[in-house]
This record gives sequence, C-alpha cells and structure tokens, in this order.
Amino acid sequence: MALTSVTFLGPQASFSHQAAVEAFGTSAELIPRPSFSDAFAAVQNQDVDYAIVPFENSTNGSVLQTLDLLADADAAYKDVQVCGEHYLTVHHCLLARKGIFASGEQDYSSITKLYTHPQAWGQCENFLGEHFKGVERQDVSSTSKGAEIVSKETTERSAAIASRFAAEYHGLDILAENIEDNSNNTTRFLVLRNTKSERSSRDSFEHIKAQNRQEPPTNIPAAKKNKNLISFMVREDTPGALADALLIFKSHGMNLTSINSRPSQKAAWHYVFLVECQTTTTDDGQEIATGVVADLQQVTEACRYLGTWTDQLVSTGN
Repeated sequence: MALTSVTFLGPQASFSHQAAVEAFGTSAELIPRPSFSDAFAAVQNQDVDYAIVPFENSTNGSVLQTLDLLADADAAYKDVQVCGEHYLTVHHCLLARKGIFASGEQDYSSITKLYTHPQAWGQCENFLGEHFKGVERQDVSSTSKGAEIVSKETTERSAAIASRFAAEYHGLDILAENIEDNSNNTTRFLVLRNTKSERSSRDSFEHIKAQNRQEPPTNIPAAKKNKNLISFMVREDTPGALADALLIFKSHGMNLTSINSRPSQKAAWHYVFLVECQTTTTDDGQEIATGVVADLQQVTEACRYLGTWTDQLVSTGN
C-alpha cells in the first residue's frame, strides 16, 4: 500500500514540518513545498493526499497567506477543503553559526541581521526590543529558511529565529531558547484535502491521525464537536447585509468562533468574509453547514463551503 503523502510549507525543519510529523507520524511521505500556493496547488492537482498549512497563531493572529488562498479569488483551488486541524506549541530560539559566540554569551551587539518568517517577529517582540533595536530584519519564507541562510553565510554575523528542531537540522548554535513573548504560544494548522480524491475520502485524516499518534489528551471530550469554514461576499447595496448573513448561523445553532475578511480581488473595497463556526451539538456538522450555505446563498454572493472537521482544541477548564 502506498504511503500517505503530505505536503507542508518547507524547507525541512520548519514548524510546518514538525506539525506534519506530529499529525501524520513518521510513516507518512512528507514533502516540502516552497510556498503556501504550492501547497494548495499540490492538493488541487492531487499530487499529494493532504497538505498541512499554518492558519493562525495565538500571539500574532491569522496567517494572511492561508486566508487569501482559502478565499480563492480566481477559483484556482475549487476542490480544496479543510478536513482537520492540529495545534503545535511553538518555542522560538535565537540561532547562529557554530562557534561564532562563546558558550553562554549574552552580548548580541555584533549581530547585524536577523532572519525569520514574518509571523515570528510579532511573537518575539519583547526579546527583540530588548536586544535588537535597530538591527535589520529580513523576512524569509519560513523560520527554517532563515536558519538555512544563516548556516551558509560566511561573512556576516547574522542570526535566525527558528526552532530547536531547525537548529539541530542545520547544525547551528542555540544562543537563547524560548524567546517568544508568551510561553503558551501556539499555532493552529489546517489539514487540506481534495474533495475528488478517492484516497483521502477513503482514509480520513482523523483515521490516519488515530493510527499514527499516541493516546489523545485526556481533557478532550470523547464526544467532539465539529468546526466548519464558510466564505461569502455581501451585497454592498443592501443595508445590514452582513448582519443578515451572520444571523443565519445563529438560526442553525452555529457558534461563530472567528470571522476574517480579505480583499476580494474583484473590486476595490469589496471583501470576502471567512467565517469559522462550531456546532453546539455533536450532530453531523457537514449536514448543518449545508443548510447554512443554502440559506446564505439567498442573501450573499459567491458563498462557498470550505469544509467540516473535528474540533481539536484542548479544553482548559476556564
């Protein structure tokens, strides 16, 4: 039997790579992609069974690249839907080439440039504000890419913000650990599949996850609720159009867990709304979402159902 194939935002040793290992296990074929759009395209073209992409961070909010691709202004990914989620606790480290700094040295004044993914800057502002005011920040496609760049530089005294996993993979020294502002810093990843794929329909993400992971956290209820993602645009010439749309979710017993808006790319100041909602019961979430979409089509434009999956958020008891 062929291995389950999963693409993630690469290169190797990125947080997305770590999330893929945790969610799918080491037996899956894990394939890096250089960009978010490449990961979506791989699913749309059925080059892989699944993709796992970052969706939001508990400290720095939504990942805009993922939102834009889900909004899908050009209908390039019309067969891509969300089928699962995974939460990854994110710990950032300050990394440099081997031997550049003495062990335990805390003076970083000679570092001239920092590399990391844009999301990581906002997650480490306290540390950066204390040690790196005025130091050049270079955005890169992933935290691991920043680590890779630093590992290959020979002239600059640069550093990267990335994971311990990336430090070990690229052979870098860890100058400081756990530099994120919030120790509970967590990124939520979405798992994507192609609705026309027989393989991902037959081998659901939840089934694969159960096979490849150890016992689930005990504080997740046995009877899990579902989450759903729906996108739409409102009619600008209708007063209260957004309010009318949101009331439909309430009428179907849906609890709205997040609302994001992105430029529609169709006309200036026209937006796509992406609404994530949770069923308030353990009933079939997809069936309820289908009813929501049918009603939304009466009051919105370009309404699209983007998937139903099992809610994996660990209850804290608060």
